[in-house]
Amino acid sequence: MVDSPQGQPDLQGQAVVVTGAGGGIGAALAHRFSAAGARVVVNDLDAAKAKAVADEIGATAVPGDASAVIDDARDALGGRVDVYCANAGLASGGTEAADEQVWAAAWDVNVMAHVRAAHALLPDWLERGSGRFVSTVSAAGLLTMVGAAPYSVSKHGAYAFAEWLSLTYRHRGLKVHAICPQGVRTDMLTAAGSAGDLVLAPTAIEPEDVAQALFTGMAEDRFLILPHPEVAEYYAARAAAPDRWLTNMNHIQQKWEAAR
Repeated sequence: MVDSPQGQPDLQGQAVVVTGAGGGIGAALAHRFSAAGARVVVNDLDAAKAKAVADEIGATAVPGDASAVIDDARDALGGRVDVYCANAGLASGGTEAADEQVWAAAWDVNVMAHVRAAHALLPDWLERGSGRFVSTVSAAGLLTMVGAAPYSVSKHGAYAFAEWLSLTYRHRGLKVHAICPQGVRTDMLTAAGSAGDLVLAPTAIEPEDVAQALFTGMAEDRFLILPHPEVAEYYAARAAAPDRWLTNMNHIQQKWEAAR
């Protein structure tokens, strides 16, 4: 993928896949890539939602499991994929006592779907010397989220995998971006319940703001995309003084427990 003279990535005619794009952040990403001139595949488990978004932007709907979308998406895009947005995710709540099926599903969707996509895409990308992998992680992947152990742990895994991809293949033309927002006004925020209301809702942004942050980050060739800039301060505080950070987070946990 080449850059335009203004530093913006040239997306005209590029083949883009966005998973979990039936709504929320995924739909916003699909809209933004399409507006930039890309040819977009809209993927979602909900076929009707995928088709609705695709019809809105003149894209192609390829519904189904994000872990198995690559071959069909590549065919729909004429035999290649230039940008892959690993956006589909599960907001699994619970503690260490959550059922093992909940843990397994969170790990499969939030981490292994990314691994499978990379495994399918990298041979072609490395041969061509170009490709872009966009991972919708979450600030929970840098920090954590009260009341949501499976989500927090698997999002840490998603961030770690994106980081590993970048350090391993950047000299061979692979560009990787990890998007780590806090609250975003989507169905996932609603599903977060009282924990989301306490921690995420007060500073929640729109999905379109996340798409804008990604495009700004692509123009600046940045790996870490922070739609909430304050997350950088929290991340630095966590690294510099982990016990103080954990104590502060425990205070939030206690506040949440009291409110429940």
